[in-house]
Amino acid sequence: MARTITLDHITKIEGHAKLRLKVDHGKVKQCHLTSTEGARYFEGIVKGRRFNEAHEITSRICGICSCAHVIAAIQAVEDALGVVPTKQTVQLRLLMTLGERIRSHATHLYFLSLPDYLGYESALAMAKKYRPELQRALDLMRCGNGMIKTLGARDLHPVSATVGGWLHLPTQEQISEMGRSLESVKRDALSTCELFNGLKFPEFQTSGNYFSLVNKKQYPALDGAFGCGNQVIEKKDYKSFIKERHEADSTANFVVKSDKRYFVGALARINNNSQLLSDDAKRMLKKSGVQLPSLNPYHNNVAQAVELVHCIDQAREICGSLIVKQEEVETIRPRAGTGVGMIEVPRGTLWHEYTLNKEGIITKANIITPTAQNLLNIQEDIRMFVPQVIKKPKKQIVLDVEKLIRSYDPCFSCSAHFLEVDWK
Repeated sequence: MARTITLDHITKIEGHAKLRLKVDHGKVKQCHLTSTEGARYFEGIVKGRRFNEAHEITSRICGICSCAHVIAAIQAVEDALGVVPTKQTVQLRLLMTLGERIRSHATHLYFLSLPDYLGYESALAMAKKYRPELQRALDLMRCGNGMIKTLGARDLHPVSATVGGWLHLPTQEQISEMGRSLESVKRDALSTCELFNGLKFPEFQTSGNYFSLVNKKQYPALDGAFGCGNQVIEKKDYKSFIKERHEADSTANFVVKSDKRYFVGALARINNNSQLLSDDAKRMLKKSGVQLPSLNPYHNNVAQAVELVHCIDQAREICGSLIVKQEEVETIRPRAGTGVGMIEVPRGTLWHEYTLNKEGIITKANIITPTAQNLLNIQEDIRMFVPQVIKKPKKQIVLDVEKLIRSYDPCFSCSAHFLEVDWK
């Protein structure tokens, strides 16, 4: 018997997406996942703007990962201009990146993912019975937001970070206070791991491979190569490795590696770099029972919980050792060049590339987000997964499919393509 399932509004995700499924005699005949966000055109918007405007403009791509776009854009422009940031600048950028990851992971785990596993439609419906757990989430989010506000002058679309340094530096007391705030939520992060380690996740294996930044010295965030196992490339060579693909009936941007799907995100990072986690994060990962490398996308929830512990530990270490020195942003002389920024953000690897002319004007841009890289893998996972649950009632099938989609923590606002257009 043929069945058609259309999800016009997938709940508890960032942005908007649509799924159309057709199943005939237990076989999936059609599986089409697409973003229903409007095309964003950021690659065209930054064209013709000065090099020091790219990060201000592209932070508006996403209200969830605005810091990520700021840092990636700055990195790309600095790469094009040959600017080498100071150690202090890099440490402060890392702190802001960690703060954003803390608030993003806490939001996804408790408000978007956990209701699925506890049998509730939303976090609001959980509030009466699970108030302590939701308070834990709010405390973690408040800590992350506070870190970003201290460093970026506001907790959304930060304005202090700039090409070559910081327009405003935090005081030593603010850094110490940040450390105390992180210490106060460490127990919340450990409890989050205990909670998600105790959940029962579906048994499912994706056929996509995992990719992330890899770094031999520290758990990757702002630097490293991109790879998995022996497949490793430097950031300047990314176009020879991954390709963007657009479909006529969708604003979504599909990204593939050698015409094959792959996934990025917390699980990919831990698969590649678990040996570089903090001691407590390693301990919680071991208690989870997840065997690495894991190809079960539902384990991304466990990986995010483990990363909460690691991010707090790493940020506390920086706050305990950083001595803030007054540094002026040097005057930057424009030059022609192309640069690439490649960093790890909550949902995976983010790429920004800019080409500048000799006056420092942007002549070309390319932005590839984590969800764009995950989109094909999510779609094909659904195709593989549905036959396992096709005999269930339609309501349960919808829930199981949405749970799979949400395990990737997708941001469909960022998956809509950013292609430039001719404004004339």
